[in-house]
Amino acid sequence: MADGAILRALLSVSDKSGLADLGRDLAARGVELVSTGGTAKALRDAGLVVKDVSDLTGFPEMMDGRVKTLHPAVHGGLLALRDNPEHVAAMEAHGIGAIDLVVVNLYPFEAAVGKGASREEVIENIDIGGPSMVRSAAKNHGFVTILTDPADYAALVAEMDANGGATTQAFRTRMAGKAYARTAAYDSAIASWFAFSPAASDEPTLFPETLPMALKRADTLRYGENPHQSAAIYVPQVAGTAGVPQAAQLQGKELSYNNLNDADAALELAAEFAGQEPAVVIVKHANPCGVAQGPSLLSAWEAALACDSVSAFGGIVAVNTELDAATAEAISAIFTEVVIAPSVSEEAKAIFARKKNLRLLECGQLPNPRRGGLALKTIAGGVLIQSRDNGAISADDLKVVTRRAPTEQELKDCLFAWTVARHVKSNAIVYAKDGATAGIGAGQMNRRDSARIAAIKAKEAAETHGWAAPRTVGSAVASDAFFPFADGLISAADAGATAVIQPGGSIRDDEVIAAADAAGLAMVFTGMRHFRH
Repeated sequence: MADGAILRALLSVSDKSGLADLGRDLAARGVELVSTGGTAKALRDAGLVVKDVSDLTGFPEMMDGRVKTLHPAVHGGLLALRDNPEHVAAMEAHGIGAIDLVVVNLYPFEAAVGKGASREEVIENIDIGGPSMVRSAAKNHGFVTILTDPADYAALVAEMDANGGATTQAFRTRMAGKAYARTAAYDSAIASWFAFSPAASDEPTLFPETLPMALKRADTLRYGENPHQSAAIYVPQVAGTAGVPQAAQLQGKELSYNNLNDADAALELAAEFAGQEPAVVIVKHANPCGVAQGPSLLSAWEAALACDSVSAFGGIVAVNTELDAATAEAISAIFTEVVIAPSVSEEAKAIFARKKNLRLLECGQLPNPRRGGLALKTIAGGVLIQSRDNGAISADDLKVVTRRAPTEQELKDCLFAWTVARHVKSNAIVYAKDGATAGIGAGQMNRRDSARIAAIKAKEAAETHGWAAPRTVGSAVASDAFFPFADGLISAADAGATAVIQPGGSIRDDEVIAAADAAGLAMVFTGMRHFRH
């Protein structure tokens, strides 16, 4: 018998998509079908002749199906080296028949976790026999073919037809590697669930001794941040995950590494305004360059664009509500790389269709900005891991530290500026007025320069639009971390800010508070900082 010849197949699948067609294709090529439980029933319902695994083992399925394939008659048929005389003799002595093809996909553990199933149901979805068969077949891929993905069924049939009912070593090797990747991801998902969902009597563990990760490649990308870098995107295999990778791309060129990174930054900030009045976020190089809320999405777009129309060119736009025709028309007036929204009206789709290269994404739901989870960053020799920055403050959390308390409007602008600042690279300074950013200073090595750069941008915007004064005049200013010296705050006052929101906590807080009082500013402390490196 030629290596890779398929005479007998064992099928045991949770996902039965494509199963009947595969069974028919195998039977038509003279392959004997052996199966278990529900898989056997599905094949018989399709009119196919199937032998039960219990016919091979001499034991019935038992313990609610927990024990059915864990038997020498199965694993001997999978692991035997067909060119080893001792293995062949052992098979003959014990009546073990060779199994040439294994088709297995595993109990839906990830789906059970994703839908919030009970602990008992999750445990019942930990597959034992399936991974065992997968690993046995994959180990013996010199002779046995293993399939773990319905997407490979057609390739198997084509391979058999091209090779006289057999598979090539190259095909078996490729499928074996895919099989081990699947069991590795499956075990990682299980280990992760145990690590982060302990029994009620255990203390939750944020950082387990070994951190398992199960990610699936969603796509390869043309290149990374730069053309000489390779790139791909991977996603967690958990139902209900929401974000840019899960969005439907309605039109435009394929998304690049930078597009995905920037679109994520825009969507995360837009999600801060979920359920509120319409909001528009414009991002450039992962930093917001204009953010606004308004009574309509169009008014929010106009206010966000006015903050820094120069940086908005070639930017990424995210909104918190359905994208309408009027806003689509306005966005189309400038060069935009990506637009992402929970939904897009048919009229808006038609308008964007005129911009063939613009990437239009419909995300369905906004991610939860307060969700938990871990943030990872690679460094030479290791990985830095921290909990996500999901901290939040409200008006009730603020402490007024100056003689003058903020007015109602100043307080509203303080909170708006603070929301934006947490999404700006440190050192971050954000001026806001009437629900719109007036100037943004990002990523500077000192806070004073961030304050000055934001004020310069606001002055340029005023000159561009013919305003009598920059919108920093009468604005609130947010600082993502405390002012270590009074100079940054004084720069904000010079720009016309009348209210300040910052974490506080500097050894020079008294000096900064005194400077605020001298300038007639109202200042509140949050007690929480938001560095974003």
